[in-house]
Amino acid sequence: MGQHAREASALLNTMGTSKKNEALLKTAALLCEKSQEILEANGRDVQRAKLAGMSPSLVDRLALSQARIEAMAEGIRQVAALEDPVGEVISMKTRPNGLIIGQKRVPMGVIGIIYESRPNVTADAFALCFKAGNAVILRGGSDAIDSNKAIVAVIKEALRSVSVEENSIQLVTDTDRETARQMMRLKEYIDVLIPRGGAGLIRTVVENSIVPVIETGTGNCHIYVDETADLDMAVSIVFNAKTQRTGVCNACESLVVHRSVEKEFLDRLVKRLKEKPVTLYGDEAAREAHDAVLPAAEEDWGREYLDYKLSVRTVDSIEEAIAHINRYNTGHSEAIVTRSYENAQKFLNEVDAAAVYVNASTRFTDGFEFGFGAEIGISTQKLHARGPMGLKELTSTKYIIYGNGQVRP
Repeated sequence: MGQHAREASALLNTMGTSKKNEALLKTAALLCEKSQEILEANGRDVQRAKLAGMSPSLVDRLALSQARIEAMAEGIRQVAALEDPVGEVISMKTRPNGLIIGQKRVPMGVIGIIYESRPNVTADAFALCFKAGNAVILRGGSDAIDSNKAIVAVIKEALRSVSVEENSIQLVTDTDRETARQMMRLKEYIDVLIPRGGAGLIRTVVENSIVPVIETGTGNCHIYVDETADLDMAVSIVFNAKTQRTGVCNACESLVVHRSVEKEFLDRLVKRLKEKPVTLYGDEAAREAHDAVLPAAEEDWGREYLDYKLSVRTVDSIEEAIAHINRYNTGHSEAIVTRSYENAQKFLNEVDAAAVYVNASTRFTDGFEFGFGAEIGISTQKLHARGPMGLKELTSTKYIIYGNGQVRP
């Protein structure tokens, strides 16, 4: 598979934008056309997951619907509509000796992705890697194997129909852990490895791979309700960030509330949360503010629940809120609800995360919402890429030098 991917990447390296877009649009159309086949395959995965006792939030992350397949197709169309980063000249300058030195974007080559239950990743990863001129080897989890096989079969059919090398995308169908370990050691053929999934998967890849890794992180995302917050706005934002989808990395897991507004805010929030089965775990002050709050343990402050659960921490100042968030966050997405410009700027400047919001839900940390068409993941590291990773983050650069006979003295 590594050899096939390397051969495909050589062809993609020189493929024009119009041909790449033709293949992407054909893929989007065929996904919709063959949606019933994909849904049948996904139904088998979902049935197995339910029989195995998978939590409802994770089943939701696994499940596809006609609307979700159409959203996958629309994401691919958006990627096709985006400007092709390959070949972009970032800089060009003339040195005193007459050399003209430029830098331009080039494909990375072969990208390996190890991921878990979300079958939409299969289509998103293909679209972004392909538009950026990269071949991709996908290794999904056993939970979504039938869905992934069906989606990849459709993509390969679309590529063949427009005379593009079908090995531009390959799926590892053996979901044994050994295949993941082999990918982590395939440095001769894979240029970069991207893990997407839970903390255990990401840690395993980061600690064991000899292939360079772009780390995508888990999301212990906080919302800080400031003493000046519009409390109705805060309730709406928290409700959306916690309950719109619980099994995703940009869902709110931790709530930080200024003591002066905590009682009134929790009264309003608990009333709204009656629409969903959310359990609150808080410190002593939060429990005194509302009897619906259960005692929190130390591990609750750093936990990514991926469930209808939310921790509540009480603070006396924005400085204390920022210190708490920076201690327990995972570098993903953090938000403040405030009417104070000074506090908003302080939060933006001092909170250490890939995405920092003022008066908006953390659920917007997403390639589609950021206008990237899709995303390959949310990078929580600080090298090369940070935040939602789109096309440019899937390219490298090289220097191009024009001379007229110069030799170094």
